[in-house]
Amino acid sequence: MNWKNQYKPLLWMVGLFLAAYFLPVEQSRFQQAVHESLALAKWYAREHVILCLLPAFFIAGVIGVFVSQAAVIKYFGARAKKWLAYLVASVSGTVLAVCSCTILPLFTGIYRRGAGIGPAVAFLYSGPAINILAIILTARILGFELGVARVIGAVLFSVVIGLLMHLIYRKEEAEKAAAQAVMPEPEETRPLIQTLFLFVTLIGILVFANWGRPVASSGLWHAIWSQKWIITGGFGVLLAIALVTVLKLSWKHVGLAAAVTVLTAVISPGNPLIPFSAAIFAVAVLLSRQQGEGSEWMSSTWDFAKQILPLLGAGVLVAGLLLGSPEGADGLIPSRWIASLVGGNSLFSNFFASIVGAFMYFATLTEVPILQGLMANGMGDGPALALLLAGPALSLPNMLVIRSVIGTQKTTVFVLLVVVMATISGLIYGGIMAG
Repeated sequence: MNWKNQYKPLLWMVGLFLAAYFLPVEQSRFQQAVHESLALAKWYAREHVILCLLPAFFIAGVIGVFVSQAAVIKYFGARAKKWLAYLVASVSGTVLAVCSCTILPLFTGIYRRGAGIGPAVAFLYSGPAINILAIILTARILGFELGVARVIGAVLFSVVIGLLMHLIYRKEEAEKAAAQAVMPEPEETRPLIQTLFLFVTLIGILVFANWGRPVASSGLWHAIWSQKWIITGGFGVLLAIALVTVLKLSWKHVGLAAAVTVLTAVISPGNPLIPFSAAIFAVAVLLSRQQGEGSEWMSSTWDFAKQILPLLGAGVLVAGLLLGSPEGADGLIPSRWIASLVGGNSLFSNFFASIVGAFMYFATLTEVPILQGLMANGMGDGPALALLLAGPALSLPNMLVIRSVIGTQKTTVFVLLVVVMATISGLIYGGIMAG
């Protein structure tokens, strides 16, 4: 037997055996960490899977089936106009307002359709990082200066990181551009306005179903939040119209699905997750039954779900085990250790804040109250900005998925760029605030 060819599985087996052998199941810290890991998974499943990920999978399916490769290449491809590609990618977050996991199906969709690594990564970063609600909340709770620094840093980060990724992999991008240059121009099978109508409708459902409650109890944001399910329902009606007019589904079947959704809303007042889930299930059934584009859309959506959900689930469990849950207790790493290591404005404190932000999972808007607690325990201004710039865009679950899309090397480079730039930004901001 040649052990040179078998040492990898042997090392895995030995590692798993040692981990199981020395598992500290009798220690209260470990028991609490396991509880928080499962609590985070439960919280994630309740708060994000139905409202965030499932609509995002359907949107990614639309990109994969209805958005032509020529259109993606034209605006995001390796030969696209750089200023246009990075402008669209860097401000996309202001529209999407999603977390680091919800952006993944959309990123995967445009990258697979031929987007260049630079614009695709700029889109990946900006989606969760440039969130208008989160920036406003940051300015109101953590201070105007930190809010301004966050929005400037996030926009610059998305462009600079995208350009650096393009520069680092310029040879590969040049080969991709050359290959795209000789690709035949495919004919559009449907008017662009129809695809745009379907896409905007789904984006509207995603955005308003996840509209977070603002701090202020009055004003435009609060008014939108208080009526968000009515607005989401309006986009649902538009989706039904799109299914009939764009995909040519039977209006009787779509009407029956809409009636079931309305019925579940009537019999479960105060629990919008039930009619929302019923609507998603009904759409999935309708698309699966239709031959042609409907079935292709559902198949593409299912492929994204199969690839992303298992990795996200594993990442959430590990993140909860190590760092605990945002609304619960500590994991294996006590939060007081983190708070004690991010005081002042040293290189280490900024770097440590960037690392913690990169690996910890933040749902949309949750980074602000978490940061508020850390700053109350002595966190410096610089590390606070470093965590705000690295945290919302990255997390352990999203790194696992990004690796499956662009590979280990590019993922490592992307994470390092975010961490290094967040550290430098924190140092500069901390120095300005101290002066």
